[in-house]
Amino acid sequence: MNAPLPFLDAAGLRRLAAAHAGRKPCPVCAALVCPGWEALPGTFERKQLEAIGTLRRPDDEEPTLEEFHPAGTDGWSAAAPIAPAFFPYNRCEVWQCAACARPFLRYTEYGGYYVEERIRELDAALVA
Repeated sequence: MNAPLPFLDAAGLRRLAAAHAGRKPCPVCAALVCPGWEALPGTFERKQLEAIGTLRRPDDEEPTLEEFHPAGTDGWSAAAPIAPAFFPYNRCEVWQCAACARPFLRYTEYGGYYVEERIRELDAALVA
């Protein structure tokens, strides 16, 4: 049985992202360079990513669906803030490339007729 992922707050996210700021993606994760939310490519080998944390609070059974866009961005915007207390971040796990440790956010979108894994680069400057 796997141990639960450690909870990461905004400060932890900033530290993690800052440790990798300015580095170019390696050949393994280059296909995941996505400043805004994108679908995880179907051809990407998922075992090349390792789960390292969660933004979902263990004591919150039903995280809010409210989004945080004080500057008028939307959920797909590359400039949208990464706000851990708001959707979709409050349902995310933090993953890293197994080869270079570049951090990413992932969550699963459950639509009416589909399930889609989404991914976004972790950018320290956008963590709210």
